[in-house]
Amino acid sequence: MKKIVPKILFLIALLMVDVNYSQQRADEIIIPKIENPRFEKGKGARIFIDQSHHNFHQLNGRFKPFADLMTSDGYQLDSIIDFKALLKNDVLVISNPINQKNIRNWRQPIYNAFSKEDISFIKKWVKKGGRLLLIADHMPFSGAANKLANAFGFSFCDGFAYQMKENRNAPDVFSIKNNRFLNTVISDGTFGEKIDNITTFTGSSFTIPKNAKGILKFKKGDYCLAPEIAWRFNDDTPSTDLENSYQGAILEFGKGKIAVFGEAAMFTAQTITNNSGTFKFGFHAEQAPNNIQFIRNLIFWLSKK
Repeated sequence: MKKIVPKILFLIALLMVDVNYSQQRADEIIIPKIENPRFEKGKGARIFIDQSHHNFHQLNGRFKPFADLMTSDGYQLDSIIDFKALLKNDVLVISNPINQKNIRNWRQPIYNAFSKEDISFIKKWVKKGGRLLLIADHMPFSGAANKLANAFGFSFCDGFAYQMKENRNAPDVFSIKNNRFLNTVISDGTFGEKIDNITTFTGSSFTIPKNAKGILKFKKGDYCLAPEIAWRFNDDTPSTDLENSYQGAILEFGKGKIAVFGEAAMFTAQTITNNSGTFKFGFHAEQAPNNIQFIRNLIFWLSKK
């Protein structure tokens, strides 16, 4: 197992459980003007953001910057509680669901967030033409979403995924240059501007089914730490090498599509405030110049018939 220096590092201090619930918030930013929106205002696909599974990210909360960005690109945005209201070709975004038993209790065991009925319905809906964006961040969200991911052949490591680098808790850059950003239709110019890197902000990892196409791929030496309590690491914390694991992938499933990602901040704009100041993480951070274009490309692929 990889040795861990037992000290409090930057994002560990920022992202402890109580801080996550009390001081992590969506940033009130002005979304950059999109010169060429995908659609006329309100003419794009309907995008629904789940709020029925105690989601850490919801439409009028930490995912509002994502909703504002999509609205500015011409999509129709709303929240959803009853999945039966979904139509074929709608886009469903499920970001960081959690079981009620783990609210403010980010320690093992992590309970499944979805009922068997939910999983069965979502799987059938996608197969008939539905479009699903499933985002499950680091523990406990990756564990809470794993049963739903399993239904499509994905499997999460319920922990904290890191690239091998000097400052473990610095943002992770997935790029063509470091062989972690794979060339797909999301990045090659097919569904928008061509990009060669994006940035994530400490998430989870997962394995993918053989028919899926990886986008963000970890390399040998990258690792997933799976502590008993979120953000509490020591020399005995289990560590798994992430060779052949991913933080982003897409899959065409029946007549529908699914995109799975192991990090949520990359899709929105958030801040953390503590005694050291206020810190940005998300698509408005200086370290993430391509994230907005990546999101636009991904949603356009996901929504396109």
